[in-house]
Amino acid sequence: MSKFDKIRPFYDVEVNEALHKVADHPMMKAMMSFTFPEVDEKVWIEQLKRTHSIRDFQCNFIYQAVLKVLEKSSDGLTTSGFEKLDKHTPYLYISNHRDIILDTSLLNTCLFDNGLVMTASAIGDNLVKKTFLHILSKLNRNFLVQRGLAPRELLQSSKLMSEYISQLILRENRSVWIAQREGRTKDGNDATHPGVLKMLSMASDESNLMEYFKKLKIVPVSISYEYDPTDALKMPQLMAEANDEVYIKDKNEDFMTLLSGIMGQKKRIHIHVGDVLDTELDNIASEFDNSNKQIQALAQAIDDSILNSYKLWPTNYIAYDLLNNTNKFSHLYTEKEKSLFERRLEIRIDENNPIEMQGFLAMYANPVVNKSKYENAI
Repeated sequence: MSKFDKIRPFYDVEVNEALHKVADHPMMKAMMSFTFPEVDEKVWIEQLKRTHSIRDFQCNFIYQAVLKVLEKSSDGLTTSGFEKLDKHTPYLYISNHRDIILDTSLLNTCLFDNGLVMTASAIGDNLVKKTFLHILSKLNRNFLVQRGLAPRELLQSSKLMSEYISQLILRENRSVWIAQREGRTKDGNDATHPGVLKMLSMASDESNLMEYFKKLKIVPVSISYEYDPTDALKMPQLMAEANDEVYIKDKNEDFMTLLSGIMGQKKRIHIHVGDVLDTELDNIASEFDNSNKQIQALAQAIDDSILNSYKLWPTNYIAYDLLNNTNKFSHLYTEKEKSLFERRLEIRIDENNPIEMQGFLAMYANPVVNKSKYENAI
């Protein structure tokens, strides 16, 4: 047994057997019927059963499914920055996190379109408790982040994941995607959690920590949705936090959020990949000799890249103006766009609940506030 067996995706030799297990599953049938509405069921089942590698599964099935999701639930995906990346180099993509599945699926679609190395992607084991979803995640080159562990087990799990990520990038020439924090951003404030970087550093045997991060080739990624399809679903947790209450998820909440994120209306989407962090790491190493301070400075460097290159939409400016009772950004949206956004508010939010109203608007407005901190950003 490999020490990574608990968390790793399938090896290619395991793919065909796994596909035979799930080819007739109702969720696979629903996914394939959605992806290939004109194709007879027998045809795609036969093709699935002839598939023997993760890459073939991703290119022939998952890639097509993502294109169909974009067609049905968005006004299109635009990108920037991919031309700077080398086609044969593996990178560590650290991105802001808005949607459970789509953030990484859309990034991989862009990587495939640009002929770049696709990622192995971190996913919380709480999201794949259903057997079918667990198998599907392993077929899609996801590796598991173990959640809800006791402190000692958490330390061992973090070390294992750090070693696995290191092996993928430095030995297997495989890019990796990881979110900048555990869980999706609920309030629109994208910030890198130092704990994620501490986990990544555990596999380093370098005396200079920043030299190790240079080897990993960190690329900050900024993902921006004009409409967050799960915006209203994030409200109960924000409400609980506002009232100093402990938030407890419903049994199927993650699964419902996952489906809403995929199929909910997003309007326009933009993904920007930043420059590989390099000279920034040299500067951090020369400025700080304490590893904790270095980690904090690295988190800030990632945030600077993500926030500075975040694509702001009319919805962000509208929310800012509504929240602050101003017309400061009215030249950046139309009356039609404003009325559409207000209609969304009416449908999704209890307008008589000021905390809920403020939370919803802040979710869209905070990216404007964050980006305004950077010179010439707005």
